[in-house]
Amino acid sequence: MGNCLKKSRDIPISSGSSDDTPPPQQYPKSTQERFSPTTSKKAPLSSSSSSSFPTKPAPPVDEVGKVLKRPYDDINSLYVLEKELGRGQFGVTYLCTERATGRKYACKSISSRKFVTSKDIEDVKREILILQHLTGQPNIVEFKGAYEDKKNLHLVMELCTGGELFDRIINRGTYSEREAASIGRQIVNVVHVCHFMGVMHRDLKPENFLMVSKDDHSPIKAIDFGLSVFIEEGKLYKELVGSAYYVAPEVLKRKYGKEIDVWSAGVILYILLSGVPPFWGETEKTIFEAILEGKLDLQSSPWPSISAGAKDLIKQMLDRNPTKRITAADALGHPWLKEDGDASDRPISSAVLIRMKQFRAMNKMKKLALKVIAENLLEEEEIKGLKQMFNNMDTDKSGTITLEELKIGLTRLGSKLTETEIKQLMDAADVDKNGTIDYSEFITATMHRHKLEREEHLYKAFKYFDQDDSGFITREELRKAMTQYGMGDEATIDEVIEDVDTDKDGRINYDEFVAMMRKPEGEQQILVGNRD
Repeated sequence: MGNCLKKSRDIPISSGSSDDTPPPQQYPKSTQERFSPTTSKKAPLSSSSSSSFPTKPAPPVDEVGKVLKRPYDDINSLYVLEKELGRGQFGVTYLCTERATGRKYACKSISSRKFVTSKDIEDVKREILILQHLTGQPNIVEFKGAYEDKKNLHLVMELCTGGELFDRIINRGTYSEREAASIGRQIVNVVHVCHFMGVMHRDLKPENFLMVSKDDHSPIKAIDFGLSVFIEEGKLYKELVGSAYYVAPEVLKRKYGKEIDVWSAGVILYILLSGVPPFWGETEKTIFEAILEGKLDLQSSPWPSISAGAKDLIKQMLDRNPTKRITAADALGHPWLKEDGDASDRPISSAVLIRMKQFRAMNKMKKLALKVIAENLLEEEEIKGLKQMFNNMDTDKSGTITLEELKIGLTRLGSKLTETEIKQLMDAADVDKNGTIDYSEFITATMHRHKLEREEHLYKAFKYFDQDDSGFITREELRKAMTQYGMGDEATIDEVIEDVDTDKDGRINYDEFVAMMRKPEGEQQILVGNRD
């Protein structure tokens, strides 16, 4: 379970193909992390031939942003960009202060290099329009403005300081059905507001919700509308989108409507109550198979101790028939979900919190260790063919592979991958999220796994972390190694140690390290899921 939900975390899916059966395999892609503010500026005065005002000449084409289609902004004249709050696939988020008012906001800076195709530009424009349409509604992040310069698109939004949804629950130590219902009610309210206002979210999951503050009763806000669309009446959607654990069965069948958002909210509620997802597998393919099979377990621990009302709502939200699935509006009226409804104040089992913590934390240390091995420890003979492939794709000999080079290279290899699938492959391989694949990232992504897991490689990788040769990886050593790759925040360090340090002495020994490296993805959730 420790290798499932992650900061890049689960396995997002997105494909433009339109047949009605799920593909046998999709390449993983990092979570969409774009925020969605925009800004409105008054249109410049136009002048007719009779106007007494001189006509302002149009700015040169190279001084106009390709996303916002207006003259470049000077973000630094409007905001002071301060400390980094986080980074991910779509850029870096900074704390910023508005110069005019002194108010604090979050600014997401997305590199212009991310906007490779016209579809990339249209997608971010649509996201901005959707959040502009929804802003001001409860439980949805408010936007402040969108600004573009030569290098970045800057999205300024409400600052949410309380951390991620799962973090708050885990840090509380105990919580009750009533608290789970309070969180569930806010999530379902987002679905209701979206549907009422003509928007289908399409990617509801816990990491798309932040707490507004660190207060115990802080509201939550939805922050990501990167896959959302305006609903067209009567249209059945076919695009495969979402994130693996949360995707509805009709999405996999490529024929769906807004009911998919209720399903995803039901999956989140199931996790809040039990600590594990209702449908899981060790790979994206087996997760899909479990979703399509649809065996909903409401009998195993802790479900016997969960109220009948909670189970009734879960059943209705996870009804496999979208025409019979409860609507968001009706779910808000369900006795268990209503404010001061039937949900109990009795604490939920602490085992659920342990499960949830492990489910939440994909072990980033494993990813980093694989990169270390690929970068430093493989023999030249082992990677000769891969090195040649890299050189063939790196047509400009820059030492990195761009998305366009990857696309051309895969085409030359006879690949039939769609544009979306190639982007997913790019995102999966681009560990440091700088928009290109360097040599070590390419080797990490393409090297056969058994070569990466040889005993001598594992030992050397362990020594990479164990800087003082003590035989243990300490918290400080882990922080130092992971900070080099932008992973060194305390929450991630805590997750890794919790996940890997099985004897709970606060350090990671060699046996624990090897067990982590050799454990198949998803195995931990099986072990924890059957512990009770």
